[in-house]
Amino acid sequence: MGLIRTQEETGRHVRMLTHEIRSTLDRHTILKTTLVELGRTLALEECALWMPTRTGLELQLSYTLRQQNPVGHTINDWPELSTKRYALMVLMLPSDSARQWHVHELELVEVVADQVAVALSHAAILEESRRARDQLMEQNVALDLARREAETAIRARNDFLAVMNHEMRTPMHAIIALSSLLQETELTPEQRLMVETILKSSNLLATLINDVLDLSRLEDGSLQLDIATFNLHSVFIEVHDLIKPVASVKKLSVTLNLAADLPVYAVGDEKRLMQTILNVVGNAVKFSKEGSISITVFVAKSESLRDFRAADFFPVQSDDHFYLRVQVKDSGSGINPQDIPKLFTKFAQTESLATRNSGGSGLGLAICKRFVNLMEGHIWIESEGLGKGCTATFIVKLGISRAIK
Repeated sequence: MGLIRTQEETGRHVRMLTHEIRSTLDRHTILKTTLVELGRTLALEECALWMPTRTGLELQLSYTLRQQNPVGHTINDWPELSTKRYALMVLMLPSDSARQWHVHELELVEVVADQVAVALSHAAILEESRRARDQLMEQNVALDLARREAETAIRARNDFLAVMNHEMRTPMHAIIALSSLLQETELTPEQRLMVETILKSSNLLATLINDVLDLSRLEDGSLQLDIATFNLHSVFIEVHDLIKPVASVKKLSVTLNLAADLPVYAVGDEKRLMQTILNVVGNAVKFSKEGSISITVFVAKSESLRDFRAADFFPVQSDDHFYLRVQVKDSGSGINPQDIPKLFTKFAQTESLATRNSGGSGLGLAICKRFVNLMEGHIWIESEGLGKGCTATFIVKLGISRAIK
């Protein structure tokens, strides 16, 4: 009967201690509760817990029942414990009694140690979860701050560009207009050369201002396509009429070939399409000293849609739209094939002599690529090398006009 009573008493103490230990997931509370409850249940004189340090080379006194020794004291007398990162619990019976450890008491301590290990494991998981949550919250706060700072910077940039748009374009238009009028007056050859230089530089600066504004709007996503029905044939005829006088100055012939099955009307952004064509054809004129430029326009069929350089271009045929393919071929200065990818990056210019002599902002083709992407298309350039001319090709998606037959 005495053995049964002892086992029942031990079981009751184990359940009580387990309940106290598992009532919290705070590591410090678990360990302190363990010492207090073991000390009370076993009537201990002292109970202390030594934990491995961060280095794992020493054991540090972390918790005591009576605080007879200072917390924080370290020892390294048990290297076999510290190297394995074991914790050490010291239980001291009253020194003024002849009491010995009983089997049921040792069993109780063993069970409690197992329960403490489980509770500490759960506490470690909770601490790691809280640490991850706190870190995530800090990252979210930092990201939110960075986002707000970026939005502020974008607003400041847009405000600046709006002011620049007005304050720089107005005097620039005046300079261009007055320079054009000045060309019509009686000038000496030296004066005419100066006026032509002023006009050329002013036009270049005006183009740069327009390009920077367009690129900024493209990058911040504020530029949207203006979709409407327009005369597709008229767009190319107008481009041809605009480019022909400029090309004739350099004794360049410009031919326009519109396919017989090309729709007269289409649905899309007429302005951005024309701007893209003008940039591409303008480049051909800029980098050609003599020879010819041909503009070929046709509806892209399935076999002419895919291009091995466009891994991310997946055109899908439909009754509601078609793909327009525009090819501009020139007999100009050409380009090294390895330099072609640079052409579509901002402010990029190749090292050819023609490029240096022709000037330019280095934004034209970068903007063309953005416009073509907006129109769900693809653009690329081919050249066999310097002095062998270039062929620029782009494909854009346009809607089929139903209103006008």
